[in-house]
Amino acid sequence: QVVGGKVKKPGKRGRKPAKIDLKAKLERSRQSARECRARKKLRYQYLEELVSSRERAICALREELEMYKQWCMAMDQGKIPSEIKALLTGEEQGKAQQNSSKLAKAGKTDANSSNP
Repeated sequence: QVVGGKVKKPGKRGRKPAKIDLKAKLERSRQSARECRARKKLRYQYLEELVSSRERAICALREELEMYKQWCMAMDQGKIPSEIKALLTGEEQGKAQQNSSKLAKAGKTDANSSNP
């Protein structure tokens, strides 16, 4: 076929395959493989760190659970663990301090309002 002064061959559509330098192609492939291995290594390091941090958290929670179990067993026997006593007295002291500070503030506002 002749179209516009050019001879076209039937069945040859699209681009002609460009001559790709085989050495350059191999080097790109090697570089891509190196980058893939590096990404994989980083991903595994991240996952290992994540697993170890979760394992540490699990151990801490198990210890805390065991402590609570011991406290409950002691209370079932009629004993109040010293830690719970400290928590209770600390809360009572905190409430007393809050009440005294509220009273002090109320006293200051009363004193300010009586002295205009």
